[in-house]
Amino acid sequence: MSKSLNRKYKLSVSIMCADLLNLEKEIKILEKEQVDYLHIDIMDAAFVPNLTFGPDMVNRIREITSIPFDIHLLMKNPRTILSALPVNEGDIVSIHAECDDVIMENIAWIKHRNAKFGLALNPETPIESVHKFLPYVDILLLMLIVPGFAGTTMIHGMMEKVGAVKKYLQRHSLTHVEIEVDGSVSCEKAKSMGKLGASYFVGGTTAIFRKKQSLRETIANFHTIMGE
Repeated sequence: MSKSLNRKYKLSVSIMCADLLNLEKEIKILEKEQVDYLHIDIMDAAFVPNLTFGPDMVNRIREITSIPFDIHLLMKNPRTILSALPVNEGDIVSIHAECDDVIMENIAWIKHRNAKFGLALNPETPIESVHKFLPYVDILLLMLIVPGFAGTTMIHGMMEKVGAVKKYLQRHSLTHVEIEVDGSVSCEKAKSMGKLGASYFVGGTTAIFRKKQSLRETIANFHTIMGE
């Protein structure tokens, strides 16, 4: 049984980077280590050049764990599968600002389920372009890489974007919006981005699923470096 601890920095572990042949076993370890969220990337092979999990897989994962979900819809039309997903109170559901759907309709559906609404921004998308949606946003998910594949190198200048976005939110009295970062997030970079204003961190191959280290070791290392 996983219980969310009162940590300043939340760790959302990407199952895309897990050993998919032993996924249940690894999820049980994540539960024992009390990670905050399971980050589930759903890709449609259209918005990004990759295809990952669908609703059936996500529903099966829901059956075996109580860890809250952090669902990231990298899709042109996320509304097509939203109703098939097992969204619970306290989950995060993020859609991309660059998708083809009407964003406000997705916000309404997600909020109706008492989940947190996340708005994801690709690296080239400026914060100014989504200003009208920010009053409804709980989590602003900043992509630090070109999305689609794990293990990609962080784009130069994205650390600075985290700080700039935080200042923008403060300047416009949008302090309810929390920043999540995704893409090549090492523990050391997470610490720096935490100081810049990020509070949610997607842990993948760079920080959590590392060769020659157990999940218990990498998760402990993350919290130690973050000072928790």
